[in-house]
Amino acid sequence: MNTRNKILIVDDDPVNLDFFQLMLSKLGFSVEEASDGLVALEKMETFHPDLILLDNIMPNMSGWELTKSLKENDRYWDVPIIMFSALDDVKDKLAGFELGVDDYITKPFNFSEVLARIKAILRTRELYAQIAMRESRLSLAEELNNDVRQTLSDLAKGMDDIADGAAAGEDIPAKARTVRRLVMELDSRIGKTVSEWEDLKKNEIGLSALKSESRKFGRQEQR
Repeated sequence: MNTRNKILIVDDDPVNLDFFQLMLSKLGFSVEEASDGLVALEKMETFHPDLILLDNIMPNMSGWELTKSLKENDRYWDVPIIMFSALDDVKDKLAGFELGVDDYITKPFNFSEVLARIKAILRTRELYAQIAMRESRLSLAEELNNDVRQTLSDLAKGMDDIADGAAAGEDIPAKARTVRRLVMELDSRIGKTVSEWEDLKKNEIGLSALKSESRKFGRQEQR
């Protein structure tokens, strides 16, 4: 897990903002603050957090309203949210989960528990990101496979046309140029896919590394 994961803290209580800013920054996180939901929406434009710590009861825009706004936005719907609330009613918790929050913590909270939940959610986010990369690579491979099969079929037909044309005394160079064009297009397509494949692979973490990271953070949470 990247120790510089970015966390946006949204709370109208300056004491909570200062507390989380201090504690999370000391642990290596990059932290930004917002005093209400409207300010948080502005911060999202420039900060692009990996996770949001969100108080529910706030002026101007509540935590529920902010969550709804983010989950309806294609750019932010996948940013995980941990919601804090003084409301311990089951209906309130269910309302938060139905809106799309990833975790719900009732105040007063224990920081060690909050940190453990932050790490768990960020690990899950990393796993999803790696799965998405692998899905992208599989999709590229499938698209290339389909293109190769179609091009080979076209090449076979082109070769047949050349053979038939030669037997009939037709002009061969024009048909040969068509076959050559198909070969060049296929070569370009393969080169482009290999380049995209390598770009995805640069940011991909191997399974053994993911297991190692999971064990490492599991041990940290047990301390």
